[in-house]
Amino acid sequence: MKRSMILFLMLFCLAGLKPVIYAQSKPILYFCEKYDADQGEIGISDRFTKGYLTIMVRADKALGLKNVFIQLDKYNWNTYKFEFYKKFNYTVDPDMKYIFFAKNDSSDLLFGEPGFYRVFLLNENNENITSSLIEIIE
Repeated sequence: MKRSMILFLMLFCLAGLKPVIYAQSKPILYFCEKYDADQGEIGISDRFTKGYLTIMVRADKALGLKNVFIQLDKYNWNTYKFEFYKKFNYTVDPDMKYIFFAKNDSSDLLFGEPGFYRVFLLNENNENITSSLIEIIE
């Protein structure tokens, strides 16, 4: 009886010490057709037809980044691997926690070929900050 009572008390105490777990504790990367200052994100999805897209990054706290890269890797059905496709350089404010990357003078963010793409936000040391998958169809 004493053992079962001690075991019960230990389990009761451990249940009260559970860690707080959040579904998304790191920055997320996702896609939309375009970003509008008034309307926000327009056409959020992970499947698009060929064309220009906007890449969104959202975090709970400032990312602390200044020079970043968006890298696209395309899935190769012959080798069954993702292979480098394109890479774009951007300068951002370290205080930002909500960023959109869209067509501009330095990059076109054109997804011109159908397929599956792995899209990364990389820091200046080419370390992965966040990533996501997208499918482009005809």
